[in-house]
Amino acid sequence: MNYNETRIRVRYGETDQMGVVYHANYATYFEVGRTEWLREFGLSYSAMEAEGVMLPVISLSINYKNSARYDDVLKVKTSLKKMPTASIEFKYKLENEAGELLATGSTVLAFVDMKRNRPTRCPKYLLDKLQNYSL
Repeated sequence: MNYNETRIRVRYGETDQMGVVYHANYATYFEVGRTEWLREFGLSYSAMEAEGVMLPVISLSINYKNSARYDDVLKVKTSLKKMPTASIEFKYKLENEAGELLATGSTVLAFVDMKRNRPTRCPKYLLDKLQNYSL
């Protein structure tokens, strides 16, 4: 399976008084993974927005397995769940350096035409870049 692996060090401000990562920060870690996954294909949110397409998150799911802690180095493994149509779906695995599974998750983002503020199909340039991507 193809995936992007991004490393993130947990910062103090992302934790509670016990040094455990606050649950909402996992969504941010997934966003970092997703952004780096796109970058691996030569894409970015800003480039897509310049082309008139935005990608709002319409669904987020997180399953917590173990706690991430202050100063841990996390590995976010991001992969495409299926080929995009009017939306794009990603799945994630979050592990610590020891390889322990901390969380799994998924997001669905909709392609939206910024001029019309309406859903649209996945841009052809993205589909072209994904031609050789294996799920």
